[in-house]
Amino acid sequence: MRVLPRRSASFKPSSYSRVIPRLIQLAAAGVMLSSAACTKATPGGPLPVEIAVDAAANRHPISPLIYGINFGTTTMLQDLRAPLNRSGGNSASAYNWRLDARNAGRDWYYESLPVNPADINDQFGDRFVALTQAAGAQPIITISMLGRVATLSRSRDRLASFSIAKYGPQQNHDVDGMTDAGNGILRDGTLVKNDPDDATVPDDPASQQARVTALVQQFGPARAGGVKYYAMDNEPSLWQLIHNNSHPTGAHASEIAAKVIAYSRAVKTADPSAKVLAPEEWGWNGYLYSGFDQQHSVTHGYAQAPDRLNETGGMPYIPWLLTQWKKAGRPVDIFSLHFYPQSKEYEEPADGNSTEIALMRNRSTRNLWDPNYKDPTWINSVVALIPMMRQWVDTYYYPGTPIALTEYNWGADTRMNGATAQADILGIFGREKLDMATRWGTLDPSMPVYKAIKLYRNYDGHGGEFGSTSVSATVPDPDTVSAFAAVRPKDGALTVVVINKQLDRAAQTNVSLANFAASGTGEVWQLADNKLTRQPDVTYAGSALRADLPPQSILLFVLHKAKN
Repeated sequence: MRVLPRRSASFKPSSYSRVIPRLIQLAAAGVMLSSAACTKATPGGPLPVEIAVDAAANRHPISPLIYGINFGTTTMLQDLRAPLNRSGGNSASAYNWRLDARNAGRDWYYESLPVNPADINDQFGDRFVALTQAAGAQPIITISMLGRVATLSRSRDRLASFSIAKYGPQQNHDVDGMTDAGNGILRDGTLVKNDPDDATVPDDPASQQARVTALVQQFGPARAGGVKYYAMDNEPSLWQLIHNNSHPTGAHASEIAAKVIAYSRAVKTADPSAKVLAPEEWGWNGYLYSGFDQQHSVTHGYAQAPDRLNETGGMPYIPWLLTQWKKAGRPVDIFSLHFYPQSKEYEEPADGNSTEIALMRNRSTRNLWDPNYKDPTWINSVVALIPMMRQWVDTYYYPGTPIALTEYNWGADTRMNGATAQADILGIFGREKLDMATRWGTLDPSMPVYKAIKLYRNYDGHGGEFGSTSVSATVPDPDTVSAFAAVRPKDGALTVVVINKQLDRAAQTNVSLANFAASGTGEVWQLADNKLTRQPDVTYAGSALRADLPPQSILLFVLHKAKN
């Protein structure tokens, strides 16, 4: 396959979430949306919507750690009041901390290259920790388990894993920097069997233990303000696709089970107070099948998946990993996965911003929570991701183990449709009791999705935030208008987010308020047309509030009880 033309370490749509179904030739691939499912909302007057908020129902804390990001700058972390900042992605799997070098894998012609100190997406070491802590956030550092990491020439020049001079002309090569770097496929389609020593060197748990020790020496242990979170590599069931220059055979389930145990012990030997996240897998098939089985399926399908038959005893991959880690005495502190929708929501604008995809984006957030929503893509199954993750740890590991989504992205970053999806996702995370999340993808303050996050965390630029105790908010159809509510203990405010997902129709909402003050006043903050603004304050009475929302907009109400 042609190497995707991106250089940045941050380019990784869930490590090829867009093309994985095609690469592994899933039997279920090709399931299309029905024409009925893609019908555009009927034009007309505002859609009337009844929203019921009950401040005494379904109360539970919202973890502040659900508002994290990946590769955030200090300024961005401060502006969003983001609590977590993850350094991950494909390059993290082959990061050499001693040389401060990375191997880009399939993302950029398998080149090993020195890290650029000025590029936030190139930060995997102590600089990342320092810039994150400067914002008052917690870094998540990715530990390499791949077994090989990048190396450089003696003069710190980049090296090619598939040198054209050494292995011959290839189907594609770097035309922007290192023209000798090929894509590992000869012109006749033959895969190059390279020497891994060309651009990488062996690495092991002892090396990663030394890496954590160095971070402890510089920043202190986790219990005293040092690095608290370490993620166990990045999507290891895709190593054979992303890092086939050094791990051409898909990892067996047993390999990942053992490596997580070994590398977790290395981390905790260096810092017993640190927390380990795993398995950091990429998506649906990465939950069910090992890398070896995924590779095997390309030509043989999944009916006789070798690891499922011979290693996991018929169990799906991730649940089996949890059983092995439980036997090992809890090497994993936080159960972490990645998830990206598969109906082209997370695509480049040319493909991911059509009306059809926008409507699908409105619906597919149901994959995070809804046991009655069957994903219509090649997944062709109910996902209900957050409840499933909770059920897996409660059944196969230790009940109550925190669960995390350390990569997710619903696309359309520069469109209001992406902002409404992002606001919906953050509301779902809080309502469904997710413990941690870090959004993947480059953010910029000009983006609507950035402002959607800010609406929850710092809407007024002075720390104004959505409440920290989730309460009940019900709507008739969350695919058109969704709502979330929370109580803010510090001032007793009731915060309500209302999201009009409709592409071309306003919403006229009536919000009933139960078990809160019958009357009072409230601030109104609106994100519409990519502008986050304060609207005129509202006065509510009779435990009811009316709100009109433009198409593709978000309103945040900060309601206060009337003073006696």
